[in-house]
Amino acid sequence: MVCRPEVSPGRRDEIIHYAKARLYVGFAEQQGSKTEQACPVVPRMEENKMAKYRKLGRTSDQRKALLRNQVTNLLYHGKIFTTEARAKEIRKIAEGLIAMAVRERDNYDTMTVTAKVPKKDANGKRVKEVVDGKKRTVYDEVQKEIAKDRPSRLHARRQMLKVLYPITEVPAKNAGKKKNTKEVDMPKKLFEEIAPKYANRNGGYTRIVKVGPRKGDGAMVVLIELV
Repeated sequence: MVCRPEVSPGRRDEIIHYAKARLYVGFAEQQGSKTEQACPVVPRMEENKMAKYRKLGRTSDQRKALLRNQVTNLLYHGKIFTTEARAKEIRKIAEGLIAMAVRERDNYDTMTVTAKVPKKDANGKRVKEVVDGKKRTVYDEVQKEIAKDRPSRLHARRQMLKVLYPITEVPAKNAGKKKNTKEVDMPKKLFEEIAPKYANRNGGYTRIVKVGPRKGDGAMVVLIELV
């Protein structure tokens, strides 16, 4: 004969409830996610549904064009005025490009090539000669040293060109005219002018300064500039 200790009715109910809960949890673990969702004993964390970036009240193509334009102007001029929400999105892209330029600024090989350069007279005009009844420009051969990108720097250059818009410099005297205009090589500007300034700086290449609310909609206007 086995002697069992006496258990009070309240304690007996607690033991039975605990045993049932343990069995239910074990059954839920075997069945998988559907039973786990229905089980009130096993807690379940909610998914993070926060946006990863600001929409800026625009469709995706308009938003990308806006950010590309403002990043290009920030890196070309050194500073721009914009709203606070836009500035925080611009900073992510601009600092990524600068960090890429800092990392790859010296990753190239120097090589000498022979190039043909138009011969010019004392007045700066091209020298021409008559060949078979036609005027042709006379060229001189010169030796030039050029920088040839290594694969990782070439990839970085192409990643920059995916973001940056082409810029054409127009002299003040010839505004509205095509003469004497010059295409700006923005990746070259990043590698040779901007990156050396931040060679010893580990991130934090831009600064945002609040200017004040804008008239009309009250949006906060800020100045974002390169440090």
